[in-house]
Amino acid sequence: MLLKEFDTARDAVINPEMVVSRIEGFPEVTVSCFSQALFESVLAQLEARKIAELHSAVARSPVYEVVYKGERFALFQSFVGEPLCVGMYEELMVMGSRRLVLLGNCGVLDRSIEDCGIIIPTRAFRDEGTSYHYAPPSDTIEVNRKYREEFREVLAECGYPFVEGVTWTTDAMYRETAEKVHRRKAQGAICVEMECAGMQAVCDFRGTEFFQFFYAGDNLDHSAWQPRSISGTARLDEKTKIMFLAFELGLKILQKDRSGDAR
Repeated sequence: MLLKEFDTARDAVINPEMVVSRIEGFPEVTVSCFSQALFESVLAQLEARKIAELHSAVARSPVYEVVYKGERFALFQSFVGEPLCVGMYEELMVMGSRRLVLLGNCGVLDRSIEDCGIIIPTRAFRDEGTSYHYAPPSDTIEVNRKYREEFREVLAECGYPFVEGVTWTTDAMYRETAEKVHRRKAQGAICVEMECAGMQAVCDFRGTEFFQFFYAGDNLDHSAWQPRSISGTARLDEKTKIMFLAFELGLKILQKDRSGDAR
């Protein structure tokens, strides 16, 4: 099988260093989300300056340096879909990003998870292709090995309940059949999304740090699909507050690094 042909070689025919260059003074922590409405809502509330731009055939994605509670962060909007999401971050790592906190929407496979409820993934089913180019073949990949405890502290301090569990990463959103949903639920998955497995794999491969959490969107654990707040503008104020939890985690990471207590 082609997906079993994992190649450990670091250099490829085309490398991201051929496309972009390092940016001196790149912020220690990068924050990102997928929703354009959410990204613009957060950006409007921060002091920001553009420091770079990522290019693709479909759009340009500016990279900003923003200030949150006196600390510098990089902020950009990730594109939906694992290949482009991973490719964009390959270029950002060359620019200087070494830690990424990524917020994503997800569908829930457990109806008890409330709309906009926070989910911390612990493992991801690799029902996609990109991760197999960055990690040996396996059904799952462990995610969020670092900073899980720090984020629990953030949620406790900010008064947010959460759940933890396995996520199902797929690159075929219109092939989430009833049988597959049933099978993934039986295997322990509580949510489904399109990027987590690949993003963890690329960061592991490149030796950078990665943490992702989700806010719950549509419900697949029902006799009929329930969109709930999947629209980018639905419950935007609430989602914006959730996005700032990523910056709170960034503050905690910086604080622990400076105190020599980073895990």
